[in-house]
Amino acid sequence: MKTRMLGSKGFEVSEIGLGCWQIGADWGQGVNREIALEILTTAAGQGVRFFDTADVYGSGRSEDLIGQFFKHYEGPEIRVATKFGRGADVYPDGYCEDALRRGVDASRERLGVEALDLVQLHCIPTEVMRQGEIFDWLRKLQQEGAIRHFGASVETVEEGLLCLEQEGLLSLQVIFNLFRQKLVSELLPQAEAKGVGIIVRLPLASGLLSGRYTLETEFAEGDHRNFNRDGAAFNVGETFAGLPYEKGVELADRLKEMLPEGMTLAKMAQRWILDHPAVSTIIPGASAPDQILRNAGASDVAPLPKALHDELTAFYEAEVKDHIRGAY
Repeated sequence: MKTRMLGSKGFEVSEIGLGCWQIGADWGQGVNREIALEILTTAAGQGVRFFDTADVYGSGRSEDLIGQFFKHYEGPEIRVATKFGRGADVYPDGYCEDALRRGVDASRERLGVEALDLVQLHCIPTEVMRQGEIFDWLRKLQQEGAIRHFGASVETVEEGLLCLEQEGLLSLQVIFNLFRQKLVSELLPQAEAKGVGIIVRLPLASGLLSGRYTLETEFAEGDHRNFNRDGAAFNVGETFAGLPYEKGVELADRLKEMLPEGMTLAKMAQRWILDHPAVSTIIPGASAPDQILRNAGASDVAPLPKALHDELTAFYEAEVKDHIRGAY
């Protein structure tokens, strides 16, 4: 597993991290404690050195399980990023310094740490970002030693650019994959110029880019790929990258025709992301240990040829972008 720096003033992370919302049992079929700990152990064994979670994943369950894992973990250092801002006590208009402090303290307790490596604002309203006061509260917590760094998880290029104006911002977490390429020219260069690291969520577009889904694939009733595929519960871009499911399956099948010999679609999709130097780490999720094994190998894949990059860009421009729905 190769590593990169998260931002110019941050810390070292593995190119492939682990998104930990599944072990919180939200928006999909939950995993029990034993499987959750096995997922974390398998990730660490594959060289994953970056876990991403949030205080609302399972109402703190994800953070708590990560904290339990670390009580017995003795390997190389693993950094943990968590998030604040989507809890029912603050979203969408209850943000205040006291609430942030309570949230940070609760996350520290669940994770079992004195200081959080990275706290990210969790897709908070654009206007709250624009007002900027919440970043002052984060800087204060940083000065006090409760958090080491702060960043923001965002939904749109506009929100990302707003956050880049904030002094001390370490990272941006974004949706970025073969089906959502707008960021290549409109955000990544600006982040790189400012020394802000990029954390990529949904690298496989909710599984579409694994190449394993068909029109007959069924998802559980409580899975966001069922109930949020048209944005009924939250931003439609968080599910299948904002594509209608049927169109997404069609496009994924067409991408298989471009695969280099011996490469899976998932490997190509993740390698494509890593070929962008602004990216620090990718955080695919996992609901079973074998998914960790499939994802971790993307770090060892050689960069894609320029001709393939050009082909994938042209495919997005001609066939994909007009079908993307939701804020982007």
